[in-house]
Amino acid sequence: MSEDLFRVIQEGPVYILELRLPSHLDSGEFDRLNDAVLAALAEQPAGRWVVDLTSLTYAGSSLLGLMVNARQRVLEAGGRLALCGMSSRLMRIFTTCCLERLFDICNSRAEAIRVSVR
Repeated sequence: MSEDLFRVIQEGPVYILELRLPSHLDSGEFDRLNDAVLAALAEQPAGRWVVDLTSLTYAGSSLLGLMVNARQRVLEAGGRLALCGMSSRLMRIFTTCCLERLFDICNSRAEAIRVSVR
C-alpha cells in the first residue's frame, strides 16, 4: 500500500521523493507510509533529497511530523533536503506552524534540485 503513496526517483545526484497521498489516511496506513518513507531515506541518508509535494493539497500533523523527522535524519547524516511543489494552502499550513524556517522551500523541482546540490 505505501508504495502507491510515494515513489523515489533519481535525477543526477539528487533523490526525488514524490508524495501522492489521498485526502485521508487511517493511522495504520500512515504508520506504514511513515516507515516506508524513512526506510527509503535510510538507503541514502547523506544524499541530496527533494520532497515533491505537488500532488498534495493538505497536510495534517502526522505528515508535518514525518517531514520534520525526514529532515532531521537527512541532516544528521550530512545530507540535504528541500521541499518543492507546495500549494498555497499547504504553504499556509507550514507558515502557521513556523516550519518554513526549517526547510528550503522551492517553487519548482528544478529550483529544489539546484538548492540541494549547493
